[in-house]
Amino acid sequence: METIIVSRRPGDGLAEITLNRPAAMNAVSTTMAEELTQAWAELAADPGVRVVVLSAAGERAFCVGADLKERSGMTDGDILRQRHAFRRVFGALLALPQPAVAAVHGFALGGGCELALSCDLVVADETAVFGLPEVTVGLVPGGGGTQLALRRLGAGRAADLVLTGRRVGIDEAERIGLADRRVPAGQDRPTALELAGQIAANSPVAVRAAKRALRHGWGVSLDAGLDVEDAAWRTAALSADRREGIAAFVEKRKPDWPGQ
Repeated sequence: METIIVSRRPGDGLAEITLNRPAAMNAVSTTMAEELTQAWAELAADPGVRVVVLSAAGERAFCVGADLKERSGMTDGDILRQRHAFRRVFGALLALPQPAVAAVHGFALGGGCELALSCDLVVADETAVFGLPEVTVGLVPGGGGTQLALRRLGAGRAADLVLTGRRVGIDEAERIGLADRRVPAGQDRPTALELAGQIAANSPVAVRAAKRALRHGWGVSLDAGLDVEDAAWRTAALSADRREGIAAFVEKRKPDWPGQ
């Protein structure tokens, strides 16, 4: 991998992907998009990975979005071809069966904000600045930004961010729900790893089923959402994890999850 670092902690069930273009403020090039898509697919298929943390190298930015310097030399045809790569990378992250936790510091703009929004939880430090500035350069958010902001923030707040292209500091990000956990400067990655560890200590079957219920319950009626939840409950209730979890509770010991 040229633009990202993938590391695994098998003993903890954690994997970490680090955006590694700090000189370019971790802008997403075509190469990075392709490498991220490959990494998401490999982690999704790895039964030893229970939670994924997305972090970034350098001090200035989590990710400033698409690499506009790369795009400046592209034809319309080139941009449309790159579009396929970009849709794949965001789609693969959204389809990740394991929970994903974003560790955000500095600028998270455009595609960088969308990467964070595509994760299940966002840990952001005091330096974090979020934004979807695509309209200011003649574009529309294309990594799920309009739809993810709509679902996470509500219609009015999503419209405010998307239509103005303005930037949001950590105070407002915390208030409107862009950041789930606010931490001191420099503590985004340690806190995200700690949070991921807490999730990974739980039943892998139950956690994945719960994530499906949360994701598939978006935008549906209450009755449909309750059916989604029921399917998730049945998956967990009929699993070996449920049997081990109850046995461990009765025997007052730490569970040894089968993960099946």
